[in-house]
Amino acid sequence: MKYKIQRLEELPKQLREIDKVPKEIYFVGDKSLLEKRMISIVGSRRPSNYTKEWTAKLAKSLKDVGIYIVSGGAMGVDAIAHQNSFPFTISVLANSLDFFYPAVNSKLLSRIYENSLAISEYEKDFKARPYTFVHRNRIVVGLGECLIVTEADENSGSLRSVEYALEMGKKVYVLPHRLGESKGTQKLLYDGLVEPIYDISTFISQFGNIIKSNDEVLNFCEKTPSLDEALKKFGSKIYEYELDGKITIKNLRVYVT
Repeated sequence: MKYKIQRLEELPKQLREIDKVPKEIYFVGDKSLLEKRMISIVGSRRPSNYTKEWTAKLAKSLKDVGIYIVSGGAMGVDAIAHQNSFPFTISVLANSLDFFYPAVNSKLLSRIYENSLAISEYEKDFKARPYTFVHRNRIVVGLGECLIVTEADENSGSLRSVEYALEMGKKVYVLPHRLGESKGTQKLLYDGLVEPIYDISTFISQFGNIIKSNDEVLNFCEKTPSLDEALKKFGSKIYEYELDGKITIKNLRVYVT
């Protein structure tokens, strides 16, 4: 692997007080990101379209106020959170950093290695095991000042993350869902253990003011215009931004990545 794997000289202060303090932490990328404000986002590996949409909006909105998103590099909610907060994102892996797992996220993890930060408590050649996902979750939760769970069923591993957060005295937030959906977070709400996010702007306002980009193209594309609208205003520059990975064109609409 071309990436340089290093060991942290000192554990981040957030991880010195968690259950089962890691003996070592290895990293690829910019370790100074561990000094930034962070919020953890986790959830289902098979999220509904509703969850996909609002996880993306939450991650983007938190990035806009300068918050870094911590997640576990898995499929589903984790990947969506990383993608939409990039490069304001930190991935915690359940395996060593010398290979990408899951393989479907290889491109995403490679971008994180190159432009953000990935960490693990496991030495070279260590493959993920069932228990390492649970251990990873305590680090994901430990780094964030609060936890957001955007979807989780009753037997979801994300509920263990909630247990960690509550044990650490951290607030846990969830998306409201329809009856019969995301039964794990619905039960947490019913039991009064978590708080719902009913309005993104109101929720984000407690963390700071949105940092507006000076990039006219990106500001325009934040509104998710049609491709025709974007091309009419900016011409071929739209395709240049797509090639640079700044925007995505899907179903004849333009999205900021």
